[in-house]
Amino acid sequence: MTPRPPVASTSSAEQTQALAEALAGICRAGDLLVLAGEMGAGKTAFAQGFARGLGVDEPVTSPTFTIVREYRGTDLALHHLDVYRLDQLREVAELGVGEMLDEDAVMLVEWGDAVLPALGDRYLEVRITFGAGDDDRHLELTARGTAWSARTRILGELVRPWAPGPGEAAAPC
Repeated sequence: MTPRPPVASTSSAEQTQALAEALAGICRAGDLLVLAGEMGAGKTAFAQGFARGLGVDEPVTSPTFTIVREYRGTDLALHHLDVYRLDQLREVAELGVGEMLDEDAVMLVEWGDAVLPALGDRYLEVRITFGAGDDDRHLELTARGTAWSARTRILGELVRPWAPGPGEAAAPC
């Protein structure tokens, strides 16, 4: 039986950002994170905290219309993609995703679950769902591939401060 992926619960955009900032601390060059969730679930808030964790000191905004934004962090760069407006997998391949993963950078792809075949099989999926309250979110971290699977225990420890409390069931992600 496969263990359940780590799940975190946050009750504000700031908490989602803090979790993402902590997650950035265990990332390595070439890592890929796929952000999945409905419109308004908090993918860009997550990206902002993640960038802060990489040492990016400029404002991070959604690359919805530009498709790709690049930021220089302290040790690693961040390639932030939003593929919501792309119609075909071919368009994702034309962005040069493979080349971006070969650089000294981490890639974060909003709406990445829609184009998984173009992204390969080594990534961390962060699925963000709405919780009961207006600002409540549940984040499920699913490791794919050996590099992320090897960090499953670390991921579990990392989300512990945001783990659902007793009697608080995490929403199905």
